[in-house]
Parts: sequence; C-alpha cells; structure tokens
Amino acid sequence: MHIGCPKEIKPQEFRVGLTPNAAREAVAHGHTVTVQTEAGLGAGFPDADYVAAGAQIAASAADVFAAADMIVKVKEPQAVERKMLREGQILFTYLHLAPDPEQTHDLLKSGATCIAYETVTDDRGGLPLLAPMSEVAGRLAPQVGAWTLQKANGGRGILLGGVPGVGPARVLVIGGGVVGTHAAKIAAGMGADVTVLDRSIPRLRDLDDVYGGTFKNSYASAGNTLDYAREADLIIGAVLIPGAAAPKLISRAMLAELKPGAALVDVAIDQGGCFETSHATTHENPVYEVDGVMHYCVANMPGAVPRTSTLALGNATMPFMLALADKGWQQACRDDRHLLAGINVHAGQLTYAAVGAALGLPSVDAASLL
Repeated sequence: MHIGCPKEIKPQEFRVGLTPNAAREAVAHGHTVTVQTEAGLGAGFPDADYVAAGAQIAASAADVFAAADMIVKVKEPQAVERKMLREGQILFTYLHLAPDPEQTHDLLKSGATCIAYETVTDDRGGLPLLAPMSEVAGRLAPQVGAWTLQKANGGRGILLGGVPGVGPARVLVIGGGVVGTHAAKIAAGMGADVTVLDRSIPRLRDLDDVYGGTFKNSYASAGNTLDYAREADLIIGAVLIPGAAAPKLISRAMLAELKPGAALVDVAIDQGGCFETSHATTHENPVYEVDGVMHYCVANMPGAVPRTSTLALGNATMPFMLALADKGWQQACRDDRHLLAGINVHAGQLTYAAVGAALGLPSVDAASLL
C-alpha cells in the first residue's frame, strides 16, 4: 500500500501523523511511504530522518493525496484537504465529527473510508488512540489554567500552589477519566486544592483508592457541580462521550455564580466543549472572556508540545496503521472489532451512530460494510 503523510495546516499545529520510526516500519512491511516536505519539522523530525527511514519526500500536499492509498494525519482534514480526498482512499486521523457538520458532509461527498482515532476501542472499554493525547492534554490543562489565572491574562491573580501563609487555588476537574485523572494529578502536584467530579461511583472508588491522599472526589450531580464551581478558581472540563457531542455542564447563567476572573479550561472543545460559552481558540489567541470569566478553549492543546505528542501518538497508532496497510481496511476490521469501531464514514455513508444522532443524519452499522 502507498501511505501518505501531509503536513498539518491547522493553525499552530506542529505535530505530524507519521514518525520516522513508523515510516521505517511501514517500509519494512513492503509499503511505500510518501511524506510532504517539512511535515515533521515542527516535531523535530527533518526530511532527512524520513529519507533515512526509506520514505519519499513530496513537494506538496496535493502530491501526497494524489499518490497515497491511505492518508495518515493528526488533525481533522481542513476544507482544502477534504477536496483532495477521493473515492476508495483511506483517511486515518482524528475527526471529531459530532460538532462539525461541514466536515462530515465533505467526507461523505469524498467517497473515502474515514477512520477516526478517537472512536477506536480496546478490550477494556478504553480509547487507545485518544488516550495518549488525553494524557498530554490533561497534564497541560493545569499548566495553561495557571497561566490563565495570572492577572496579566485576565485571571484572578491566583498562584495555583499558594505560598506559606496563603492558601492554594481551588481546582475543580469535571470528569474522572484519562484527561481528568492526569489533570488532577498535575494540579495537585503543583500544590492546588483539587476536587474531581464524576457520575460513575466505581470510578470514584478507584480514584479514592489510588489518589485519596492526593485529591478529593465527589459525585457530579447538577447541584454538586454548581456548589464546587462557585468555590473554584480554575475549572477543567474533562468530560467525554465517545464520538458524540460533549454535554454542557457549565451554563451561561452559571457564570454569574463563579468568582470574577475564574478560569475555565475546556479540554472537550474538540467535541464541541462542555461549557455552554465555549468556542474553539488557537494557541496564538487562546483565551477570551465571557461575563468576567476567562475561557481557555484551544482545540489542539497537545500541539503545544509536538515532540512529546507526536511520539506518544505514533506509538499508539502504528500497529493499527500497519494492520490497515498490510490487510486493507476490510480485512483489518474483520480481524479487529476495535478498529472497526473507528470507521465513521465509508463511501458516502455515515457509520457512527453517535455522530448521526448529534447531526441529525442517518447512519448504518459499520459491520454491514464487511
């Protein structure tokens, strides 16, 4: 199979979909790999590294899309990239279709088979291709939240860990999954007073067993959420419903109840955000204010640390990428029901029910395609 990796063009996105090590593995499996020139530069991988791995270098994204049977990326294809997709081509990347009807319609029109990293599953009920970036984003969230709380950035002027004689910031993490756990660990490590909310009692038990001495937890009822939000200096939204739009947990009306200059970090923004007043921002202009509350809603948070993020993502995606290349998407998905769960679009059909429900579109069972 001919595997292509274009340069990411989303603003301030420095990750790359294919590491030189992944390219080397694919070439060793007998595949052809073409990488757009300077695609890996932002993550610290010059063209020479890909050439040494046996890959070809293409001058433009158009050359990559025209040559490749499978496109491997990081972020969802932008409008200009979607026009280059063709019938029968495989797209393997993050898609986050539920809040993005324009992208969804373009992918349906393309005729391509589009496999979303964020809906590939595993035997434990996890999302193995989302997890590495969730870990990165979770660990970044307290860091960017602390920055947002600085007075010069519009925040309350609170130091996350406090100092002797002055108490620490209160941090509320909504969601006790991968993002929330990593966010809570880092925030607590920075000295903050941290509480995690979740609706799963078994998950709360697990958090208490492992981290009971590090941070607190409580049940995520509407009343509890408001009570803890009122007292928080920093709120981190870390709620995920796989493939679906994120629920709105902090409403516009609730902002009036929050402390002036409090910071909201919405890690769920790729899925539409879990605060009603959230809208996607970029690393260049990450923060905005609504009703005296600062919002940090960067849609590609792990792009701020592209070297770490690219290596972590590459480790997770490589086995699936090789299976798709070695067997073709149909046989690979027959052999692995977890990879089958990643198919969101195929040949003009929507194949992920949660996306269909979010966008009011019909969908078919991906298994019927096999």
